[in-house]
Amino acid sequence: MMRSVNPATGEEIATHEELTPGEIEAKVAKADEAFRRWRTTSLDERTALLARIADRFETNRERLARMASLEMGKTYATALAEVDKCTAGFRVYAKDGPAMLAPRRQALAAGGTAELRWLPIGPVLAVMPWNFPYWQVVRFLAPAIMAGNVGLLKHASIVQGVASLIEEMVTEAGAPEGLFQNLAIRSGAVGALIADDRIAAVTLTGSEGAGQAVAAAAGKALKKVVLELGGSDPFVVMPSADLDDAVKQGVKARVQNTGQSCICAKRMIVHADVYDAFMEKFVPAMAAVRAGDPFDSATDMGPLSSFEQRDTVLEQLEEAKRLGARLTGGERVEGPGAFLKAGILTDVPPDSPLTQEEIFGPIAMVFRAADLDDAIRLANDIPFGLGSSVWTREQAEQERFVRDIEAGMTAVNQMLASAPEAPFGGIKRSGYGRELSEYGMHEFMNLKTVMHVADAPLGARTDALD
Repeated sequence: MMRSVNPATGEEIATHEELTPGEIEAKVAKADEAFRRWRTTSLDERTALLARIADRFETNRERLARMASLEMGKTYATALAEVDKCTAGFRVYAKDGPAMLAPRRQALAAGGTAELRWLPIGPVLAVMPWNFPYWQVVRFLAPAIMAGNVGLLKHASIVQGVASLIEEMVTEAGAPEGLFQNLAIRSGAVGALIADDRIAAVTLTGSEGAGQAVAAAAGKALKKVVLELGGSDPFVVMPSADLDDAVKQGVKARVQNTGQSCICAKRMIVHADVYDAFMEKFVPAMAAVRAGDPFDSATDMGPLSSFEQRDTVLEQLEEAKRLGARLTGGERVEGPGAFLKAGILTDVPPDSPLTQEEIFGPIAMVFRAADLDDAIRLANDIPFGLGSSVWTREQAEQERFVRDIEAGMTAVNQMLASAPEAPFGGIKRSGYGRELSEYGMHEFMNLKTVMHVADAPLGARTDALD
């Protein structure tokens, strides 16, 4: 049985039965059958379904948000915002999907043309985490539906209520049977699914260890995989920055989702000329962050997703202090929930293991940079390369950071956030491949080259490839 536990109270919400091997087989067979039909549907049918799913999310936004707050502790306000983002994501693919799939023609020097078409490949297995339990699923599911693929979801065990609601929304929108199914399984069952010939590809958002295991299984099966793994994103503040805005956005970027986001700003790298001025504002701003009841509108952040996650962060903090780092805040909140106060680590020794790790909680590490080159060195001195943000009004500095910071994404004078129209993903040990936008959709499609003799008309493509 999988248990849903409210991390704000420690109370059990529900239990969910794990699927038996026979039930898993039945769902995979159903997905394979659904793909045989869905791959030939018109683009109009696909966009219409996406629009109806968006309507279901919009109509049920309060119900969906409440489940996320109960199961993993995010504030109700941010849960509502996440559901609204999902609604927008479905609508973006409904609106722009046909253009993303339009054939393209490339003239050949030897004569004739190559026509490029994107075709679906089959059932996609998604292994998703608990931190953004709706949005993580939607950013694989919306493009999969538009592409003509079908989806199987292995969600985190602590958010099975959310997983069931997503499947319910898709079903109520009139999706064909088997188009999207939740698999209530543990991670130990994933390897066999990847090896199954009916599974075409796999996408994972999760830890570095989970990514290594899935990548190894996918490599053995010669299947495409997209990995979005951990991050320890730099948040660089230079002398020309608007310090008030940088502090305000820096606090938000660090404590959003109680610090449990791969693209949270985890390492504040501040130029020496403005370090003291930044800290004068940043320290009290972090101390003022209120942790409490996720359903209280005055709450800034809820509990961590579980007691295990809270204890992991506390262990990291104790190790950092033992090695000489100085901690301000970051205390465990007494009471029944998995709460932790926002905190700041300074004077972290360069050889501390924490400088190479990800803190998945509301704790900011702050570093002093001597100059621009030193800021870039500190930003890159980690095994991760997911996101980053830089705060400077100097155009030349902006260009240096964009060029030289080793990351898949850089935000300039704003906190980093995902958007359905923009590619999302990282480099180094943060994974590979991209989600979202047309690039994310094309990751799990067959880019077919069709050779034409000179002056041959482009094949008509108003809906499906009939």
